[in-house]
Amino acid sequence: MEKILVEIEHLKKAFGSKNVLMDINLRIKEGENLVVLGKSGSGKSVLIKCMVGLIEPDEGKISVLGKCIGDLKEDELNQVRKKIGFLFQSGALYDSMTVRENLEFPLRELKSKKEEKDQLVVEALQHVGLEEAIDKMPSELSGGMRKRVGLARTLILKPEIILYDEPTTGLDPITSKEISKLIIEIQKKHNTSSVIITHDVECARITGDRLVIIKEGECVAEGTFTELQSSKDEWVRSFFE
Repeated sequence: MEKILVEIEHLKKAFGSKNVLMDINLRIKEGENLVVLGKSGSGKSVLIKCMVGLIEPDEGKISVLGKCIGDLKEDELNQVRKKIGFLFQSGALYDSMTVRENLEFPLRELKSKKEEKDQLVVEALQHVGLEEAIDKMPSELSGGMRKRVGLARTLILKPEIILYDEPTTGLDPITSKEISKLIIEIQKKHNTSSVIITHDVECARITGDRLVIIKEGECVAEGTFTELQSSKDEWVRSFFE
């Protein structure tokens, strides 16, 4: 029986008079990569922020790892968030910290010994092929390397779910493909479930087990890359041309 890690029912969110999410219904299975496509301003980033309780929806229900997000107190919500990794567009590294210090930051609440934390940092960097960058500053890294370090920091707490917000934005095509393949490697190695927000069709093709397209706040299409690419709906097909 398939295990559902995220269930979203009739999610609605407006900002003033602007309806951003109209009626979103989604399920994410264990070990699945779900890609969310849509034009700028279609509510993709709002969707994942609602999932982790950063934005409160107007209506609807969100269950993550069996917990109803809207019913949780702050400390309970933080416990759920620890099982969710979030990779921001920029990688969101602290520029004043070395790569090592950036990766140690999520571990600050752990009561582990220094040697154990050091091992976690090295392992996380090994996962993304950047062990040699451990004592560099973010300013010394390329855009692709910064994304990899951001991903290593996301992995260090061994999340069950990873939310990727435009993971290949600003990268050249070769580096974008490397990051996309890395997302797949992480899925296979750690059996993570992921939501991948992207404009990058090649990233969607490589990473997505299933794709949904959001238009005017609603999911208007769902299926595999091949199914949507050959859709009878001209607007849906236009994403893949």
